[in-house]
Amino acid sequence: MNLNDSCSMRRPPDSFHTPVVYVVDGDPAARIELEHLIRSAGWQAAVAASAEEFLARPRVIAPGCLLVEQRLPGLTGLELQRRIVDRTEIPVIFTSACPDLRVTVQAMKAGAFDFLVKPLEHGGVMKAMREAIEQSRAALPYATRGVALQQRYEFLTPREREVMDLVVRGRLNKQVGNELGISEITVKAHRGKVMRKMQATSVAELVNMAARLRRAVTPRAAPVEMFGRTARGELYLAAR
Repeated sequence: MNLNDSCSMRRPPDSFHTPVVYVVDGDPAARIELEHLIRSAGWQAAVAASAEEFLARPRVIAPGCLLVEQRLPGLTGLELQRRIVDRTEIPVIFTSACPDLRVTVQAMKAGAFDFLVKPLEHGGVMKAMREAIEQSRAALPYATRGVALQQRYEFLTPREREVMDLVVRGRLNKQVGNELGISEITVKAHRGKVMRKMQATSVAELVNMAARLRRAVTPRAAPVEMFGRTARGELYLAAR
């Protein structure tokens, strides 16, 4: 069970009040235009020229959304979407002047919130961002609990993680000891530390925690049908 795919996280003092809208676009003019538009709405703007620059920044637990250009230098917009699939509090809005239909279908199936065609119409962009931020607000409490759970897991030692992995799979202490080459007494000691650090009151609760951690690092199943909208709110794509 690989549950180590996480990033640095921080929560600003007003995280549940002031939304943060991220813009990832290789075009400086596009970044400036969107930054001004975002700030005019009273939101915080965080712009980056590449997916790598965005990923290098700490994760901020706050309502918001991400506007990402489909074509980027380095990692593409689609690859960025895959990298942040666990960040359920950040709906992803794609933008492009020349949308690639195949990539657009993949993005929408992977859960993209919207797909806007450049040149962007301000009214359409504002509408998409507002709706995405509302979705983010609804997802934020669950995401916050998930972050706290991930942080508790990160405090486990490598050996404690191995013990936890086997325990949640239903192994008995003796079986865990045999698989890891340690005594049953040592297993019991590690198991007790796991329960305390994870704040689990029972093995059943620990199993539930492990399942939540797995979901956080596993891409979500694609919906059966998704629709994309233009900047003017018109449906233009149906993907099955």
